[in-house]
Amino acid sequence: MRKIINSYAAEDCMLPRSLDSLYSKIRDFHVCEIDGDVVGCCGIHTSWEDLAEVVSLAVTKPHTKKGIASQMLEICTDDAKTVGLKRLFVLTSIPEFFEKRGFERVSKDDIPWKVWADCVNCPNYPDCDSVALIRSIDE
Repeated sequence: MRKIINSYAAEDCMLPRSLDSLYSKIRDFHVCEIDGDVVGCCGIHTSWEDLAEVVSLAVTKPHTKKGIASQMLEICTDDAKTVGLKRLFVLTSIPEFFEKRGFERVSKDDIPWKVWADCVNCPNYPDCDSVALIRSIDE
C-alpha cells in the first residue's frame, strides 16, 4: 500500500503515508489484489460522529481505468454505512472522479478542523489546492 500511495504522493497527487501511519490505521483500509499483488487501496477515517474521510484511494498505473478505484470507493462506502456513518468527504486534486460518484463540492470551511492535522505534513501546506467534496450515504 505504501508503495502505491507514495508513488502518487511523489506526483503531488496525494499525501504520502509513513509505515507508522499505515500500521496504526491498517483496519481503516481495504485493498484490491490481483494474482497476489496489491494493486489498489482505499481507506476511511472516521472524523466525527457521522462523518468519515476517504483517504489514500490509489490504484497502480497498469490497473487504472478498469473500475478498481470505483469498486474500492464503494467497498469503503459500504463499510461506513455498516458502522452508522451518514456522510463521506474527501480532499482531492481530482474532484471529477468523485463528482461522478455522487460527491458534491463544498467549502473547505465545511470540513471539521480535526481533519487538517494531516495537512501540516503536506508539502503544499498552507497553500492547499485540493478540492473538498462530500456525499451523503444514509439511505
